[in-house]
Amino acid sequence: MLVKQINVFLENSFGRLAEVTKVLGKANIDIRALFVADSTDYGILRMILDKPEEAVMVLTESGFTVSMTPVLAIAIPDKAGTLDAALTQFSETGESMEYIYGFVGRKSDEAVMVIRVQNFDPVIKKFEEAGIRILSPEEVYGI
Repeated sequence: MLVKQINVFLENSFGRLAEVTKVLGKANIDIRALFVADSTDYGILRMILDKPEEAVMVLTESGFTVSMTPVLAIAIPDKAGTLDAALTQFSETGESMEYIYGFVGRKSDEAVMVIRVQNFDPVIKKFEEAGIRILSPEEVYGI
């Protein structure tokens, strides 16, 4: 039920992100979503890809520092107020959110929110009880 997110540690230098996208493009790996958290000297590129295991292999072989992290992907209607409803449910779990980012897919009228927490079980249970759809890895990778 959890989605595999790829994390790439990048020096904050000109063209470094393009090097990652070039490696992925040559390997025919499609980026579904990405988020960059940066500082003055480095950044962490977080990505949802259609072939995460293959991406780890090709990026590592190309000299990048790569890790894989489990994240939760939920589907919410792509309209005002629906993220608030989901986050209200999340806050009732008592779990701390490490980060969140979202994207809109091509195949539906839903937005996808990617959420990272330390303990997924209470969050999954609360979302299921609230009728918030949790996406399978196959659904996310196929967007």
